[in-house]
Amino acid sequence: MLREVFWALFPVVAVFAVSQVIMLKLPKRQLKKIVRGMLLVFLGVALFLQGVHVGFLPAGDLLGKTLGSIKHNWILVPLGFLLGFAAVLAEPAVLVLSNQVEEISGGHINKKILLYALAIGVALSVALSMARVLLGISLWYFLIPGYILVIGLAFLSDPAFVGIAFDSGGAATGPMTVTFILALTVGAAKVLENRNPLLDGFGMIALVALTPILAILSLGFLYSRKERNNG
Repeated sequence: MLREVFWALFPVVAVFAVSQVIMLKLPKRQLKKIVRGMLLVFLGVALFLQGVHVGFLPAGDLLGKTLGSIKHNWILVPLGFLLGFAAVLAEPAVLVLSNQVEEISGGHINKKILLYALAIGVALSVALSMARVLLGISLWYFLIPGYILVIGLAFLSDPAFVGIAFDSGGAATGPMTVTFILALTVGAAKVLENRNPLLDGFGMIALVALTPILAILSLGFLYSRKERNNG
């Protein structure tokens, strides 16, 4: 794992090192802080990925199999909602995005409102994914209407929210969501009757990437209406 993380981070470190020599020429004090931060990132990513392999993936898979095999397996739907909501609140990329949006907008877009809108969007997508696995509904019935709605909302929403919305879809599909909740969904699909894990277990990430976009564009639509009413 240490070797894999080293080679994954090597291009970024190499580009920074060349830029430091040619252009940046940062003072030693600042350079030491950056190097210390890179080492922490290296160790943190390595430990996180090791934890995913030995903990998160097996736990999610086992929980999905257990819940999928019980009589009242519909419990997967509300459980998926709660897990999706919690995963976003702990997602590093989402926290960074919400902080940057509040900073760049000068506080006009509150980071807590943005964060909870994303959390609700992802929670709904995970709940829908669990319902899709239980009922065997095709993924197209969610994706096609969803993206048609995205295009419509993009024209009605505040323009400042459009870029944020599409970035939020990528930020929400981070390691917390992909590792545990995807394993939970696939695990449930493995034990459900007449379900194929390859066809029914996967597709959750596509929904997780879609619903945050809808949530943020809806938030932008409300902001736009509020500004028109105030004007």
